[in-house]
Amino acid sequence: MQLGNLTLEVLETGDFALDGGAMFGVVPKNLWEKAYHAPDEQNRIPMKARCLLLRGAFDGRERVILVDTGNGAKIAPKLAAIYKIDQTRYQLETSLARFGVKADDVTDVILTHLHFDHAGGATRFDEAGKVAPTFPNARYHVQREQCDWAYAPADKDRASFMLADYDPLRAEGMLHFTEGEGELFKGVHVAPLYGHTKAMQSVKIVADEGVVYFGADLFPTSAHVAVPFVMGYDNFPLTTIDEKKAILPRAAEENWTVVFEHDGFTQAAKIVRTEKGFARGEAVMITEW
Repeated sequence: MQLGNLTLEVLETGDFALDGGAMFGVVPKNLWEKAYHAPDEQNRIPMKARCLLLRGAFDGRERVILVDTGNGAKIAPKLAAIYKIDQTRYQLETSLARFGVKADDVTDVILTHLHFDHAGGATRFDEAGKVAPTFPNARYHVQREQCDWAYAPADKDRASFMLADYDPLRAEGMLHFTEGEGELFKGVHVAPLYGHTKAMQSVKIVADEGVVYFGADLFPTSAHVAVPFVMGYDNFPLTTIDEKKAILPRAAEENWTVVFEHDGFTQAAKIVRTEKGFARGEAVMITEW
């Protein structure tokens, strides 16, 4: 997708699965099953770990920007089995290579938050078996509040944070802290959200051709566009509802393309207003896989 001087791609980094009940909170199974997909024998639903790749000139400098990094390859086999992590079809590095991008080429990584399914690929095992930054020439951008939370999380999302995903970045001085809402690069806006975890940041790309919105776990799947469909994983579910109510009217009225980071079937879509509220509209395929 071309947005002015910016080229945008949606990257596939692998498949995984999470418990359907946890993904849809208080929504009854017969409803979320119809809205999304039937679970497997362990009640897990199929999901993706998607990222954005942005390439273009920003303030006179060519940048290669990655938004989130997927699960990565460091997760222990036991946890990989629990979450059904499968990178046989797609991996972050091979997906980047499809567009001629090497790890050394990445100038910036915007991390929406530091849960392992978003920040896991930020670091990797090097040849000596030591955890090292995956993108050695990049600055990693994360909200300061989110980083503080990651080092002292609530019991509810403690298991989603893995120090190996971000502590090496801090040790190398590679973390750059965003502070609230703002324009990180021309046309690339970040804004903190507080329902899922403290100060998860959304990424909104604005150009004359339109708006692409990457809401991370605010809208993990297209089924979560419906306001009451809120994850059991969210630390502050009532805040998630308020954030949806604030964002969805603008997304519908301004014809945003909303990317679903974890939807196993729909990469992105428009948002429409219906008699029952907001819903996924026309599906959008930004990058064919």
